[in-house]
Amino acid sequence: MSGRQLLIQALLAADHLFLVYFLALNASYLVLVVIGYRATRRSSRETLASDLRDMMRSSLVPPVSVIVTAYNEEAGIVESVVSLLRLHQPHYEVVVVNDGSTDGTLPRLIGRFGLRPVTRSFDPSVPCRRIRATYESARFPNLVVVDKENGGKGDALNAGINVSRYPLFCAIDGDSVLEEDALLRVVRPFYEHPDSLVAVGGTVRILNGCAVRAGRIVDVHLPHGLLPRLQVLEYLRAFLFGRMGWSAMNGLLLISGAFGVFRKQVVVEAGGYATDCVGEDLELLLRVHRMLRDRRRPYRVSFAPEPVCWTEAPEELGILGSQRNRWQRGLADSLRRHRRMIGRPRYGVVGLVALPFYLLFELLGPVVEALGYLLLLLSGWLGLLEVDFLLALLAAALLYTAVVSIAALLLDDLAFRRHAGTRELSMLASAALVEALGYRQLTVWWRLRGLWGYCQGDRSWGQMVRRGISSA
Repeated sequence: MSGRQLLIQALLAADHLFLVYFLALNASYLVLVVIGYRATRRSSRETLASDLRDMMRSSLVPPVSVIVTAYNEEAGIVESVVSLLRLHQPHYEVVVVNDGSTDGTLPRLIGRFGLRPVTRSFDPSVPCRRIRATYESARFPNLVVVDKENGGKGDALNAGINVSRYPLFCAIDGDSVLEEDALLRVVRPFYEHPDSLVAVGGTVRILNGCAVRAGRIVDVHLPHGLLPRLQVLEYLRAFLFGRMGWSAMNGLLLISGAFGVFRKQVVVEAGGYATDCVGEDLELLLRVHRMLRDRRRPYRVSFAPEPVCWTEAPEELGILGSQRNRWQRGLADSLRRHRRMIGRPRYGVVGLVALPFYLLFELLGPVVEALGYLLLLLSGWLGLLEVDFLLALLAAALLYTAVVSIAALLLDDLAFRRHAGTRELSMLASAALVEALGYRQLTVWWRLRGLWGYCQGDRSWGQMVRRGISSA
């Protein structure tokens, strides 16, 4: 067999492998969407308004510390804190950690809430940078503001853990708004399973386009720009059905740093958040899984679809690319640190299913996809595949991606009906087609750059430009 014939056979085999990989990837996402939807419907039926009213009157509901990390968040920090002070929750405190901001974040908090410096004793259970001052408010007794040296998000969360007083803590970002019953809903699983539950994640949705008044979401609408609309679809797949699917299989690996509740003692035992990585939320939960499995302690990690946190999404390509670059570097770092868990039966579904999935489809996905596109184009250029056949294959593969997004969109509408009317649903469905052809390839490029940056030792956080919650 000649060298050209060998090359032809190799290229054709690679083309087929790429298409099989691409179909397997999207089939896996579709399975997660279906499993997540079924679990979401079941959870929605079990969560009744009367149950929440009973919880508000119950003395058994565990108190929770809401830790808000803020670095240069002056555009939206006041609205975010106002929303947190209006939550329906029997016993809670709000701990805002100013992580060495260089803008007006701290002065705005002091002025708006009448803060004064106080001496507050705390136990340094997990490592963090020096705390310069703590502030309290006479008008809002459950509000505490911590001013510390800059150390990154993980370090700021550790400072909040040290200062917090309650057995549960809820971590959210400084640019986020919680719905009034979100904290009560996300704490509800701890109320029902007080012995085994160690962490619960909530849904994160895109705030852009919504109307916010006095810290409340008063009108939900789609963002005006195409870029944040595409992120609405991504968040639907990832949070609402992807993570709900993994939770139903007892294989949830990620509770978003934007909205999640943890049992504080377990996090302290695990050593707190890592301060030397950019994927501190994923890394922490993997470390918790590993610690509890190694100690053979029974536990549960769950996802609750009803509690909603609204967060501002990037509206510029450069900022969004920097975010996705950082997410990919965080994934690579977390999988490297906990690589010994991959494929090991002692770690259950996490080790045998979830971690291999993240390795093959999330970490290596952009590499395989980029190579696949190049091989298909090379095969067409060499005349190994008919142009019509090549275009049909690409169209079928990309259409499958759009079908997964549209399925998630329709199931979300059936479960929650967050979007007003068919017009917004049609706009999102149209965005799904744009996502499959153009935006998806752009995210592949950003993730490839993230992998390359990680290999080069890049541990930077990147920048995020805020427009402000009230104008989001």
